[in-house]
Order: sequence, then C-alpha cells, then structure tokens
Amino acid sequence: MSDLELEMIRLRKLMEMKRRLTEKTEAEKPKEIDPHEVLDKVFIDRAWEVFNAAKAQYPEVAQYVERLLVKLALEGKIKEKITGEELYGLFLRLGYKVRLQTRINIIEHGKVKSLEQKIREELSS
Repeated sequence: MSDLELEMIRLRKLMEMKRRLTEKTEAEKPKEIDPHEVLDKVFIDRAWEVFNAAKAQYPEVAQYVERLLVKLALEGKIKEKITGEELYGLFLRLGYKVRLQTRINIIEHGKVKSLEQKIREELSS
C-alpha cells in the first residue's frame, strides 16, 4: 500500500470515530425542560393568572418560585394540584402581595354589565 492509501484509510477511520462521538454526545444530552409544560400539569383554576401577575410585578421572585416549583414537580414532591389561591398565599408568605385585576359584573335582564355601568345608569336616572 502506498502512503496515500494509508492516509485515506486513516482519515476515513478518524471521520467515523468523530461521527460516533458526536452521536454519543447528542444522545447523552439532557432534554431541554419547558417550565411552562411542567407547571401546566401542576397549576389549576386561576393559578396561571396569579403566576403571570406575580411575574409582571416581581419578575425575579416569580422566576425563583418557577424554578423551585418545576424542580419539586419533576422530583415528584408536589402531589396535589396548585390553585390560584394557594399560589397567591405562597407569594404572601414570601412577603410579596400580588395585585390582581378585580372585576365585578352584574347580570341584569340577561345582559352582563360592569359595576361601573350599573352605577352610571342609576345616577343618570
């Protein structure tokens, strides 16, 4: 065999080894965890509303709580679903009062009216 043939064989083997190594490392990479998917399995009722409000008002704290809840959920330490009230209570215990948008609606004669509309109607008549 000539030096050229030996060099070609050596390069082919090197390329094959490199391909195997990249396949192995790709298989060993941990999958990216989407926190939203994990929390979606844990949150019920108005929990997302409370969490999004907390995220808008206290982004660093909400991110910390998110990481912690995802970790606990993945470890199987959260056995029950988390409601909006429970999440709100958690933020309160941490010392952060999450302000939620509050609406009062009234149903009158089959129509839904806001409290503001109802008061205006009563004042104008």
